[in-house]
Amino acid sequence: MFPIALHTLGCKLNQLESEAIADSFRNAGFPLVRGKAAQRPGIIIINTCTVTSKADQKGRRAIRKALRDNPESCVIVTGCYAQLDAGEIGGIGEACSPTAGRHRGSGRLFVLAGGEGAGASKSPLLDLPRHLLEVGDKAESDLPGILEAWMGSARKSPFSFKPKGFLFHSRGYLKIQDGCNNRCSFCRVRLARGPSVSLPGDEALAELRYFESRGCAELMITGTNITQYAHSNRDLAGLLEHLLAGSSTIALRLASLEPEGIDERLAGVLAHPRIRPHFHLSVQSGSDPVLKNMGRVYDVQAVEACIALLRSAKDRPFLACDIIAGFPGESEDDFARTVALCDKADFAWIHAFPYSKRPGTPALSLGSPVCEREAGKRVEALTNLALRGRRRYAESWLGRELSAVAEGNLRHRVPRCEVAFPHRKF
Repeated sequence: MFPIALHTLGCKLNQLESEAIADSFRNAGFPLVRGKAAQRPGIIIINTCTVTSKADQKGRRAIRKALRDNPESCVIVTGCYAQLDAGEIGGIGEACSPTAGRHRGSGRLFVLAGGEGAGASKSPLLDLPRHLLEVGDKAESDLPGILEAWMGSARKSPFSFKPKGFLFHSRGYLKIQDGCNNRCSFCRVRLARGPSVSLPGDEALAELRYFESRGCAELMITGTNITQYAHSNRDLAGLLEHLLAGSSTIALRLASLEPEGIDERLAGVLAHPRIRPHFHLSVQSGSDPVLKNMGRVYDVQAVEACIALLRSAKDRPFLACDIIAGFPGESEDDFARTVALCDKADFAWIHAFPYSKRPGTPALSLGSPVCEREAGKRVEALTNLALRGRRRYAESWLGRELSAVAEGNLRHRVPRCEVAFPHRKF
């Protein structure tokens, strides 16, 4: 069988979906490799992100490199960037190879996109291994032709990504939600992922129990916007209660949270000892006028209340946040308010990045953003604040015993492709 290589960009949701795709190929007997397709014709799958223009650039660079370095391999591009810019990606193939042709997949380059959202659009990859086995030797002799015919395969639910093991991560992942109903003026991911949909609670519990039975120590609860989880009268707090009540040992870690989705009830559930004290907030700004222009549905006072609730739920939780610097119309005073909020909150980390113009988003009509140089200075100031916060947080735990999920069995050197590893104390 020919080798399969995966390259993943972007969020934890993309990471989970790539794990499920890798698991499907591994279970079918295909060798999985990193980087080049092992000196033989094979398939390279690139799972893209489009959260910023830099993410698009990284995707294009990965595609060009895959085509250039693997002249006999086929390249399949999927993910949010592919969902929104399939034509642009097709142009990359035409530039790299005169036989690349149409963006929907002739030559060696194939782009998975469609109207169902990025999650459903990449779902045919889960059945591709079985299809390749069915066609047998034809896959070896005419792989581009086989993939061209396969491109019309039916899409599945965005919750079809259910790996039985994890090749690239020590902790497991559980996807409970996809899409987003917010209308943030800067965000392109919501356009790629579609409206919010949620996994039934009993299905989520069944997946969790499977991993717990395999000795998995920790699961990351992930989605595009998990605070919008809603199914059968359960919100996120209700789902977490359901998962905790139906399990006994496995720890839960939450992906990014939106401030408007955190209330006293959720904070009470987060106090459970099996929920990790690690919370990442999508704050974006500490200025009310900027938040309004961003289309965010909360103000600074709500962010401060949210932080207080999380600190009440856990002893010294690791609190982190996202901040966009240089948004259109952000004045020096607006930025000073953002710095003041971050300083007051004493975040253990701040993921600061400059505003990026995204095609199809309302923010493009708000005028010119802060100049690139000034936005860079603001990112640098926030990053310096983040470094000081991280140091203070680490120092607050000196001399204390903590538990963690090891990336490998330190005694027997078990490969990282195990499902998970038990807690070790350091």
